[in-house]
Amino acid sequence: MRILFLILLSLGSPLWAGDWLSVGGDRGCMRYSPLTQINRDTVKHLKLAWSWETGEPARRTIECTPLIISGVMYLSTANRCVVALDAATGSEHWRFDPLSLGPHAGRLASGGVNRGVAYWTDGTAERILHGTADGRLFSLDAKTGKPDPGFGKAGVLSLREGIEYDISTLPYGPTSAPAIYKNLVYVGFSNSEGPPPGAPGDLRAFDVRTGKEAWRFHTIPRKGEFGYETWPEGAGKERSGANAWGGFSVDVKRGMVFAGLGSAGSDFYGGDRHGENLFANCTIALDAHTGRRIWHFQTLHHDLWDHDIPVYPNLVTVSHDGRRIDAVAQVTKTAHVFLFDRETGKPLFDVVEKPAPPSPIASEQAWPTQPVPVKPPPISRLAFTAGDLSNVSPEIYADVKRRFDAMDSGPTHNPPSEKGAIVIPGLHGGATWSGASVDPETGILYVNSNNEPWVATLKKVQRNGKPWYNVGVQRFLDQEGHPAIKPPWGMLNAIDLNTGEFAWRRVLGEYPDLKARGIAPTGTENFGGTIVTAGGLVFIGGTKDEMFHAFDKATGELLWEYQLPAGGYATPATYSVKGRQYVVIAAGGAGKQRTKPGNQFLAFGL
Repeated sequence: MRILFLILLSLGSPLWAGDWLSVGGDRGCMRYSPLTQINRDTVKHLKLAWSWETGEPARRTIECTPLIISGVMYLSTANRCVVALDAATGSEHWRFDPLSLGPHAGRLASGGVNRGVAYWTDGTAERILHGTADGRLFSLDAKTGKPDPGFGKAGVLSLREGIEYDISTLPYGPTSAPAIYKNLVYVGFSNSEGPPPGAPGDLRAFDVRTGKEAWRFHTIPRKGEFGYETWPEGAGKERSGANAWGGFSVDVKRGMVFAGLGSAGSDFYGGDRHGENLFANCTIALDAHTGRRIWHFQTLHHDLWDHDIPVYPNLVTVSHDGRRIDAVAQVTKTAHVFLFDRETGKPLFDVVEKPAPPSPIASEQAWPTQPVPVKPPPISRLAFTAGDLSNVSPEIYADVKRRFDAMDSGPTHNPPSEKGAIVIPGLHGGATWSGASVDPETGILYVNSNNEPWVATLKKVQRNGKPWYNVGVQRFLDQEGHPAIKPPWGMLNAIDLNTGEFAWRRVLGEYPDLKARGIAPTGTENFGGTIVTAGGLVFIGGTKDEMFHAFDKATGELLWEYQLPAGGYATPATYSVKGRQYVVIAAGGAGKQRTKPGNQFLAFGL
């Protein structure tokens, strides 16, 4: 009962704990459920309860985590439609197509995916808030799906309006779900990752009833603002990046909103932005009412590797030095997990600035040190040497060794180069946009991670007045299409945030072609995160073998798995309707895994 009360308190709403209020489960994004009907003993009886097809061509991946409120499921499709379903049967209540309120901005859309919607109520009115990658924010009546005539212009807000300079030809729009606190809706943006001009990554808050902007936080500081000195004079003008493309978490008790911010444009080359480049790559805490900065912590200085923070932080309470501390846990592409005091931003485990290698490019100034937490340990490898080359077969080793010898290699933070520099962790982490879940009963964080090297190459050219420009990044794969590094290539990690140590680790996923040759499970790259339940389970899809898994949260033992019709590259949700617990996941396939596409949501029950 104590856990149930805590969940309801964190929601800031008298909703039943059988609901899934936001893409993060609760406003603080623990992605935890107190439901216990599906548990360690009963999960073996889990069967498909219903499936629902979107009715759209199966082309693009689906990364949406549905919301479930009072028996109704709200989701977004690959084509950014919003649909309300009966959560017990999958039957459709209503559907809203953003194209019904005007044309899509086509090539100006940023990101190309949608990870879900947000729910708001004042106890009487109910609204679904939906941001689209072409730069629009919709408010829909949750009961009917019709646009709210009091919001913006007939239910839609053009997010491109009100920007200080013309971004009409620039990519700009939300891809992750908005967040809600009281009568405010918070929106982060996906934008270009190239040189200026680019659309801003500013964090923005709007009145949920009218659409009027309440505040805006400049993630690249203007003259006179804190952090301006971390850029060359004028270098922040019309620069993109430093954006909360991964969404927000909210402390409803303290009135604080948190985000992890992306890297500054351009990716891989920073010769025109010498300095630490605040607030890029920061976990940041703002006053939810005003947007005032309370604290920030930069997890990577002067990013040259596209190692932006890809996801909101998790809000959790941990035990340190004999006392309970409200904390913020931030997973990163750099494979580090940072843990901060929620009110002050002080790291709960020491963070050491360690020397980092210089850039071989004369016009570049790689930052000489990078922050590394003493605990927890990294969730992916931080170096790639000849001893780490794939040993799946002698032939594969010989081929990747030949290519490895022709490139620049070394530890993490190896700067891009003309020869091609191996980037480890790769562009997909470490952790990805799918983030982590946290168990409030134990303080254990569950996060899936990738071990896949990439190669970043620079070429000396003149483009936009810059002497160097990134000409491409690519995965470092063997001739069979597998990562060129020794397995495991995908992991599921359980980290005790009280002690900073691993509770357990398990290889996540396998390649059927390697299994057929007698090679032990290697893990696969994975997209789509974990949820954790009081029933003792961790649910996750994400793997390239298109499986949906349930693990014992205490031991990591695999207790159940299901072959999905397409890859489950989204975070699941769990909920209860009329006493029956369900687990739902999108099976969209395609995407970065390049597996067959799908267009279904599948719900499972006992």
